[in-house]
Order: sequence, then C-alpha cells, then structure tokens
Amino acid sequence: MLSPDPGTLAANVRAAAQRLRDCVLATPTVPAPWLSQELGCEVRFKLENVQLSGSFKLRGASHALLQLPPALRAAGVVAASSGNHGLGLAMAAARLGIAATVYVPTTTPVGKREAIARHGAAVEVFGDDCVLTEARAREVAAATGRHYVSPYNDADVIAGQGTVMVELLQQWPEVDTVYVALGGGGLIAGMAAFGKAARRDLQFVACSPSASPAMAECVRAGRIVDVACHDTWSDSTAGGVEPGAITFPLCRDLVDRFVDVEEAAIATAMRDCLAHQHLLVEGAAGVAVAALRADRQRGKRAAVIVCGGNLPYSSLQRLLATG
Repeated sequence: MLSPDPGTLAANVRAAAQRLRDCVLATPTVPAPWLSQELGCEVRFKLENVQLSGSFKLRGASHALLQLPPALRAAGVVAASSGNHGLGLAMAAARLGIAATVYVPTTTPVGKREAIARHGAAVEVFGDDCVLTEARAREVAAATGRHYVSPYNDADVIAGQGTVMVELLQQWPEVDTVYVALGGGGLIAGMAAFGKAARRDLQFVACSPSASPAMAECVRAGRIVDVACHDTWSDSTAGGVEPGAITFPLCRDLVDRFVDVEEAAIATAMRDCLAHQHLLVEGAAGVAVAALRADRQRGKRAAVIVCGGNLPYSSLQRLLATG
C-alpha cells in the first residue's frame, strides 16, 4: 500500500469535509483561559470529545464506509480497535446499514467494548497488543471476503480524520501551532497535510505517552521498528505501528516536533481539564495538554486537539483518587 503524497491527501481531506457534513458534528473550538494564563500564550481547545461518538474517530470510519462500493458494503466490514475507532465504525456502519465486526485487544476497557456492541457491531477480543489484534482482524477479513477498515493505515480514514483541521482553520485561522495525540498517526497525518497546504508556516506537534511512544520512536529510528509499550492513561494511542503503515512517511515528513510525556503529567492534565474547564477528557487528550506544557518551542497561538472524552467511570474514579 502506497502512502498518498501530501498534496493529494490535502485535496482528499477537503473533499471528505464535504462528504461528512451530514455524518459528523462540526465541533467547537473554545478558549482555555486558565492554560493561556499559565503558559503565557493563547490556547484554544478543539473539542472532539463532544463528537457524536465521543472522539474524532467517527470522521475517518464514516468516510471510509462512504467510499465503499455497494458490493463491499453488502459483504460487511471488519476492524481492529482499542476502543474509539471501533465505536466510530459501529456507529457509522449502523447509520449506513452495514454489518460490522470489531476486534479489540484484551487491554480495551470493558465499558468501551460494551459501547461498541450497543451500536450493533459484533465484538471479538484477541491479543494483548494492537498489532496482534490488527493482524487477526485482517486475517478474518481476508478469509471471509469482507473489507478491513484500519484505524489509521487507510487513505480514506486519514482523509476523514484530517477534516478536524478544515474546521479548526475556519474557526481559528490565526492558529500557529497544533498539538495532536499520536497513536497510529492517522489524525496528525491528515491534519498536517491539509494544514500545511493551506499555510506553510503552521507547526504540528505529535504528542505521545513515554510509556507507549511507538510512532515517535519509529520516526526517530527512520523505519518502522518494534517498540516496547507499557500501560498508560492514553490507552487509545497505545500499541505498535503496523508494518508498512502509510502514516509513517507522512508523520516523518509533516510533523515538526515529537514530544513525549510521563504518566504523572498526563494525569495532572486530565484532572486540570476537569477542574478548570469542566471537561471530561480521556488520556490521549491529556497527553496533548501535557505536551503543550512541556514544549519549550510553543508558539503564540496554540490549539490542542481534545481528541476524545470516552473515559470509563472506573478510570475516572482512579484518576480522582490519585490526584
């Protein structure tokens, strides 16, 4: 599978924004005055945590399914997910009348598994790492003649995720630096391709938990490598990078900086979002806030992508108990 060139991807992101108008919310971008005061720059949050599925993943899943020809829609789809992609796919598939099966690793919280099932998708648990789960899902899809919808290694998914940037530039055209949690790289690849096509001076910062910095380490190594991944608050970005991932060259070429943050900083950021802005955010969003705090090169106008708010109640209890 060839990685799309950034110019083509930017055009596809623009087209995806038109296709998705009736499928997803145009989420708001709001000031974060408490963080602006703390850091001495203007900070705004792009609130994908209020998306219909609770995360940006609905965008990519919806766009990928919309692009399927009738025969593949009729056969049904298979996906692998640590939670949010599966939920987005389940919602999109239900809307379009497509049967869906979602494979999740054992690390996916039970609450997320149940949410996927509530939207009509069959849920199968396999493997303790996303790479193993993805491999199994691909095997099943190939054996049963169904289309596999990757959470990030799919040009249509990446274009759908990139529509976050279309909205952000409409809402805040003066933004100069964008902080994005980094898992497989689909969100930041789509956003950066569109953003840099529109404004070459825009900076994109990829934010990873130090406990699971797979894509960041691959870029640093110059190739896709196995990276040890440990438990993290940012469960939705945890896991390795699939061999041949088309997001790798996009992240390598389009991302300006990679910032890794520790678990204590992630938890503090999550608690601060709740205390100061009444926002319930999941760990990946906390990673982006923590990375902004840690970045010594931050600009004057910084946007943080609050990528999701699907924090299980048990995790919320643990977060507050350790604060």
